[in-house]
Amino acid sequence: MEAKTNTRRRRRGEAGFTLVELLIVVAILAVLVAIVLPNFTGLLGGSQTTAAEAEKVIVQTAVDTKMAAENWATFTPVITVGTSDMTGTGFDLNPEYMRSAATKGEYTVTAEGLVAQTATGY
Repeated sequence: MEAKTNTRRRRRGEAGFTLVELLIVVAILAVLVAIVLPNFTGLLGGSQTTAAEAEKVIVQTAVDTKMAAENWATFTPVITVGTSDMTGTGFDLNPEYMRSAATKGEYTVTAEGLVAQTATGY
């Protein structure tokens, strides 16, 4: 008696992919990733810059509103050390002038009430 083998004979048209074909597909995918990845990274960096600029505008508006509400001609607690929530100097913009208790960036405030961003936090 002959032992039966479990190997199937390939019929015409059932050939698998060759190693060269698989390597070509991998190379094409690598090229596509190399094209898309830098574009995605650039978009992320641009959005973080825009978010930091928008946050600075929010803090500046809150400082301006606080100065107007208190009828200050100059900003009384001049903040020279970067801080993220302005509470370290006894000057809190939240909750009356800003919705969030803390920001991602760090800021300084001059006596004239001008806000400068020292760190973005992103």
